[in-house]
Amino acid sequence: MKQGTTILTLDNGYHLWTHTEGQGDIQLLCLHGGPGGNHEYYENFAEKLADLGVQVSMYDQLGSWYSDQPDFTKQENIDKFLNMDYFIDEVEEVRQKLGLDNFYLIGQSWGGILTQEYALKYPDHLKGIIISSMTDNIEEYVANVNAIREKEFSADDLAFMKDCEAKNDYANERYQKLIDTLNRGYVDRKQPPAISHLIDTMATPVYNYFQGDNEFVVTGKMQGWDRREDIHKINMPTLITYGEHETMPLATAKRMAQVIPHARLATTPNGGHHHMIDNAPVYFAHLKQFLQDVENQTFTD
Repeated sequence: MKQGTTILTLDNGYHLWTHTEGQGDIQLLCLHGGPGGNHEYYENFAEKLADLGVQVSMYDQLGSWYSDQPDFTKQENIDKFLNMDYFIDEVEEVRQKLGLDNFYLIGQSWGGILTQEYALKYPDHLKGIIISSMTDNIEEYVANVNAIREKEFSADDLAFMKDCEAKNDYANERYQKLIDTLNRGYVDRKQPPAISHLIDTMATPVYNYFQGDNEFVVTGKMQGWDRREDIHKINMPTLITYGEHETMPLATAKRMAQVIPHARLATTPNGGHHHMIDNAPVYFAHLKQFLQDVENQTFTD
């Protein structure tokens, strides 16, 4: 496969930024979170997995920073692109255009939703999947982030946040400072400077439409997403990886690991939602062990 950056032209005429690095027979395709985030926390995966012979491909989903961004003020673009089915089928089109087969799929957060959905709809080309920091339903996530807020903040701060949310006053300075506190504790614990930017690179229209205004409220179209009754149909080897200090409920991860027939749960101490950065040595040790075990046909739950 071609190394470096390739701009894919989709069948719909839009373009996606993709990048492939690494040499070897193991193929890994990476799905970023957000929705509306980008690939950047996967940039060192080829280096970290080089000794296993892993070829890592990543891309920015439609609407994200390095790829084409449709005009989402137009209802026709909202209807066509801002739905789950579009992004699932986009993964399959990227797979085809990159020539991936018998490959591993990893998805972080929103990418973990797409990984589950892809595994249910397009299982034939998958060798294994990695669900990183994502539940199989939104309800338990919302309950967990609200429990986190109740633990972290005083009754006064909590009431203030809920009042801001009721009024859609998300830009309030005090509210934003409280959200920053939660982000530092549960999302980006290490606050790495290497992937910081001078401006916000989040695809805000995509994020707002699906998620809402921040990681601790879900007011968008992801409300109600639930695959609890279906994940038992995921039959390929599965690694579920969570930070031990993050927004996603660990109890859900434990249940998922029991319900998915061939699943293993690995947790990362002192890791938040982006535990591949917060505690990289442990995260990559778990990932490498999973890949080795599947490749050697020694994978056990």
